[in-house]
Amino acid sequence: MNDSVVKPRTGVKPKTERPRLHKVLLLNDDYTPREFVVAVLRAVFRTGEDAAYNIMITAHQKGLCVIAVYTREVAETKATEATDLARNEGYPLTFTTEPEE
Repeated sequence: MNDSVVKPRTGVKPKTERPRLHKVLLLNDDYTPREFVVAVLRAVFRTGEDAAYNIMITAHQKGLCVIAVYTREVAETKATEATDLARNEGYPLTFTTEPEE
């Protein structure tokens, strides 16, 4: 006969939640030059030339455009960095964040 003892596992592994993601949004304005918007998108969000242009056009036509989705800290940092670049050049270009649903 088999005399092996089976012990039940008593350790419970805690479930870790994934951090909630946030969208970075580009808000349209009629004063910032298109070339500057594309340059900011390329510099801060590392988009390609075509992607940056498409994001800029979408924001222009629809009023806003989702650029990317990150964790809250990264999204807020990138939105602040991009908005600050525009403010330093005297443009009202604004980037904001909101939680992803």
